[in-house]
Amino acid sequence: MLNPFIDLLADLIHLYMLAVIVWTVMVTLIAFKIINAYQPVMQKVMYALNRLIEPALKPIQKLLPDLGGIDISPIILLLLLNFARSALYSYLYNL
Repeated sequence: MLNPFIDLLADLIHLYMLAVIVWTVMVTLIAFKIINAYQPVMQKVMYALNRLIEPALKPIQKLLPDLGGIDISPIILLLLLNFARSALYSYLYNL
């Protein structure tokens, strides 16, 4: 029998992973000036995503060496979140 709490945690991790991907795409589009970051809707969306994503990225960014302007911390965060989700499911199946 599946544990609904583990499924809920796994779904929340998956939603957070989607938020990281959306944040990464939006930051890239803003950097290339495809999206206007000064529109009120975009400011609100980016503010919300920054408040959600940045606290998880800061510790990773502190540990990474300087790569010359390339930020791979979202990739590492996605890998860690995927590992956490997989660990939840392996914990469920080992019970």
